[in-house]
Amino acid sequence: MRNRRLNSNVLRLAAAQALAGANSVVVYASGAIIGNLLAPRPALATMPLSVFVVGMAIATLPVGIITRRFGRKTAFMFGNLCGVIVGLLAALALLINSFALFCIAMLFGGAYAAVVLTFRFAAAECVRPEDRPRALSTVLAGGIVAGIFGPELVTATMTLWLPQAYVVTYLAAAAVSVLSATVLLGIHFDYPPSETKAGGGRPLSAIIRQPQLIVAMLSGVVSYMMMNFMMTSAPLAMELCGISRTSANYGIEFHVVAMYAPSFFTGRLITRFGAPNIILAGLFSIALAAAAGLSGITVHHFWLALVLLGIGWNFGFLGASAMVLTCHERDEGPKVQSLNDFVVFGAMVIGSFASGSLLTEFGWPVISGLILVPVFCAVIGIFWLKGLRGRELRQV
Repeated sequence: MRNRRLNSNVLRLAAAQALAGANSVVVYASGAIIGNLLAPRPALATMPLSVFVVGMAIATLPVGIITRRFGRKTAFMFGNLCGVIVGLLAALALLINSFALFCIAMLFGGAYAAVVLTFRFAAAECVRPEDRPRALSTVLAGGIVAGIFGPELVTATMTLWLPQAYVVTYLAAAAVSVLSATVLLGIHFDYPPSETKAGGGRPLSAIIRQPQLIVAMLSGVVSYMMMNFMMTSAPLAMELCGISRTSANYGIEFHVVAMYAPSFFTGRLITRFGAPNIILAGLFSIALAAAAGLSGITVHHFWLALVLLGIGWNFGFLGASAMVLTCHERDEGPKVQSLNDFVVFGAMVIGSFASGSLLTEFGWPVISGLILVPVFCAVIGIFWLKGLRGRELRQV
């Protein structure tokens, strides 16, 4: 009976990922375009997406506190409430042509996305330690549906109510958040919130000194930050290059599917080859995405770059998440995981704010080229960790 419940939890989390993830996809597919329509000047076009990332960073630590005190289920409901709010506020902002209100809506959207990303850690708590990579990848595989559903939702609804595009899109996103909450209501964890209390385990200062955790956070930062840096700019860059919005939506669809489709086997690859090697493969794919972006500005160049970027994010971020799970005990989990996500999303804020002005000032090739430097730094970090492990084995 317990095994069936655990499997049910993982499947429900995967289904919720499919639904809730569509909310973020809607934002990424339309946020920069709406920003370009509402912003007082072009350089602020990607600010709504930057504010979205700020919301992710701000929400991570409070979400960790809610999880430790009241349990993951309460945190999930808080996230879905934010999902409803972002849909309603964004629709209102579009109706009254308010750039400021749309940015406020994106804060709630970021908070929702931060909660959704905790689904992967919740799934890992439902299985044996050796099955954690597979549980992580199973939940993220639900993002494939989000990758298809989100852009199709945008394409189907963006012109349903004119003269203001995207109003119905955000109302539909709010409805999807309610459906996701319904799925999550059926989850039952076998341990009470008190088992993951805030003071559990070692002091955080001792945990974060582990080289493996440092490299895991660096890898997560680079994988997510570079993905967000490039993907945030892509829809607007395509529009500036004369590519249709429908083609841009397809590009985001291909990208998000590429982000999550490898999840069917990434967990097995991590178990077989180790998280550091999978992270290296992800970083290599991100570097190839940069090369594709530098090679041309046709629609096919954009699509290829976005697909390679999605695959790189999957390997890099899942590998980094699996490494984080090896750095703490169960009662230390929520505080370490929320710190990791805070660092990752906090770093993303820098790249997200920079992308808009860099795109409008210097163009898409500069966006693509700048990705290579952080990727190189993360590669050095992985080889440094491998060297430390090698020395430890020789000493034994």
